[in-house]
Amino acid sequence: MRATMTQLRVESSFSRPRVSNDNAYAEALFRTAKYCPMWPERPFDTLDEARTWVHKFVAWYNDEHCHSGLKYVTPSQRHSGQAEELLSKRRVVYEQAKAKNPTRWSGDTRNWQLAGSVYLNPERTEESGTRYTEAA
Repeated sequence: MRATMTQLRVESSFSRPRVSNDNAYAEALFRTAKYCPMWPERPFDTLDEARTWVHKFVAWYNDEHCHSGLKYVTPSQRHSGQAEELLSKRRVVYEQAKAKNPTRWSGDTRNWQLAGSVYLNPERTEESGTRYTEAA
């Protein structure tokens, strides 16, 4: 197959699962950038214009964007330790709403528990015998 691809001048892509250049977290960030409310309607005219946009995007992403993977808190709230209190308050609100109108729920309320540390290739830490504890 490789010989045929070479004959046809098709370059192989070595992208495959579990390689460093196929980063699910980076891909998620790119999608968030593309669909964020401030995505530019036209290309940047200058490098400085692009840098300014990136700085604004990073501030929005860290301080305003409620991330679904973080139970709808911002990365800044997670890293500063505010997330636990916010999620605890949400849990109480949901429990009160369920008590007030139990027929609205067919099961438990939403899980507001944050995940511990996550890794791109968790099996590598297990293979090496290294176990990571939850990040602060």
